[in-house]
Order: sequence, then structure tokens, then C-alpha cells
Amino acid sequence: MDRLKPAIEKAMEGARLDIEEALALYTKADLLVLGQLAVRQRWRLRPEPVATFVVDRNINYTNICVSGCLFCAFHAAPGSAAGYVLSEAELKKKLDETVILGGTQVLLQGGMNPDLDLAYYKDLLKFIKSVSGLHIHGFSPPEIAFFSKQWGLSVEAVLGELVAAGLDSIPGGGAEILADEIRNKISPGKCDTATWLGVMETAHAIGLRSSATMMFGHVETPRHLIDHLLAIRDLQDRTSGFTAFIPWSFQPQNTRLKGTPASAVDYLKVVALSRLVLDNVPNIQASWVTQGDKISQVALGFGANDMGSTMIEENVVAAAGVRFRLPREAIIRLIEGAGLRAAQRDFFYRILQYH
Repeated sequence: MDRLKPAIEKAMEGARLDIEEALALYTKADLLVLGQLAVRQRWRLRPEPVATFVVDRNINYTNICVSGCLFCAFHAAPGSAAGYVLSEAELKKKLDETVILGGTQVLLQGGMNPDLDLAYYKDLLKFIKSVSGLHIHGFSPPEIAFFSKQWGLSVEAVLGELVAAGLDSIPGGGAEILADEIRNKISPGKCDTATWLGVMETAHAIGLRSSATMMFGHVETPRHLIDHLLAIRDLQDRTSGFTAFIPWSFQPQNTRLKGTPASAVDYLKVVALSRLVLDNVPNIQASWVTQGDKISQVALGFGANDMGSTMIEENVVAAAGVRFRLPREAIIRLIEGAGLRAAQRDFFYRILQYH
């Protein structure tokens, strides 16, 4: 049975797609048809003719990591001469610059460093708050799961300690593809799918909001990709805790996983499918970090409504040899060039300033 026509009809109506319908759209639909369907969904969910962005900085407090993911060109093994932990002086310099440039938050992520204890993390959060007052979007689910195991505390207890010290929200990193068959191949040292989802559900239950991500274009199949989207949708049905979804494509340069980067067409198809499947996640973010300015602008015509962060600093993708940079003024020009009004937002998608 051809599932494409009924899948298109359901998507036209904004009806919820099942796994077979999503698969038919992803594998059989014309790119422009998929884009048109996604834009219709975007206007249903976010009817304002606005695309948003946030001014922030990625701070990688340490690159020392025991996970050793095959796709990561950034990490250093414990004991490596290339390993580091940021000093307070280095951190303060980054924070001061972020504030001067009009930043409103920091994305705080590091490796799974076995030498750092709970006191270090509490001091780190308190220091960031005292120096800058910025919103701290920090520690992906694999980091939280690692802390839990290292410190002998429940995930809820770990989150409680970090929130008390200043943590404001959680990034959706470390999701890669939420299918253990894939995770065991590319990131066997990280938590499994159930743990990733469990950390997020626990975080949402105590009032923390989070983003969700997907890294695609490596060894997954279309079915794995759609399973990932459905796992996010199912959790969002229960918690309403995700503010946004960010799909981004694997960058193979300098990694052990290797492979061929996903094409612009592949990326746009995933953006569109994400908007169609995730009917309960309010925002879809374009990834100029991996795709560059022009394709991220096109993504605004494939269902995305947010351009992500200005990323005053970014190290992880850069370690894979991809070094796109977009200052605030360039992001505003891209949004306006797509026929939309640009607006700076905070983490919660509250508008801070229209342009």
C-alpha cells in the first residue's frame, strides 16, 4: 500500500503522523512538497512572521572525557597532555566578554571528567552567577547520568544540587540518535536511550525546561531517525518540558567515525520532517553551525522558526573542522532576507528585542 498520499493529506490537515506516515514522507515525498507541508505546520504552531535568535556563548569547561565517542574530535582522554579544565580567570574573561556583547545566557558543557567532584560543579555554577548573572543552560543528560554514577546520587538529587547552585535549564546534547543499536556503535561510553529520556523526564518534573537535539547523517537508517523524533514527541506529550528541537548533521572531519557529511537536501528534509512530526514542540531551530548561513536561511522556509545562537564561542563542531561564524547583525540580515522579522529572545523564547 502506498502510504505517501494519505500521509501528505494528513500533514496538510496538521493531523498527527504515525511512524509509517512519517517514514513515507521522509523517504518518498518531493523535497519541495515536504517543505511546503512543514511551512504550513510552522504557521499553525507559530503564526507570527518572526524568526528568533539568542545571544550566548558555548563554554566547554573541560575537554577531558572518558566516553571517547567515535564522532567527537574535541575530547581528550584522562591523563592526556591535551586535556584542560578552565581556570576561574579564563572563565571570567569569557563571561565578561559575553556580557559586553549583549549575551543573555551561557551553554555550559564539558566532557565526562572523572576528576571533578560535586563541589567543583557547585562552585562553577555559583561563580558564573556571581560574575555574570547570566542564564545557565548546562549539562546534557549524559553528563547528568555520569554525575549520578560518579557521586552515588540519584538523578533527581544531582539536579537538585545543581539547580540550588544556579543551573537554569538543560541542553539536549548527547542524544545523537535515540536508538541503542546506534548508540552502541558510535557512543558506547554514553548513557543509553532510556537513561537520556529519563534524565529529561526527571528534569521536567522538577521544573527545569530543556531543548532536544538529534545528530544525524552517520550510521542511522530513516527508521532510527523517526524513532528518535517519536521518542521526543512521546516525552513531550507527558511533560511539555522541551522548548525547542535542534537537528544537526554529523561532521566527520578529524573524527574516528568518518563518513560523508549529510547534504543540504538531507538536512532540509530532516528539518521539515521534524516540524511535521513534533507537533507538540513549539520551536524548530536551524543549524547554521553545521550548514552555514545560506542553508540555515533556507531552513526558515522548511519549518524552522529560530536561528539558534550567535555562539560567541563554539569549540566542539569547530574541532571537526567546521568553523562557520555568524554575528548578531548577520543573523538579523538572514532572517530579514527570508521575509521575516528578526527578534532576539531568551532561553524561554520570550522576545527581548525586535529588530
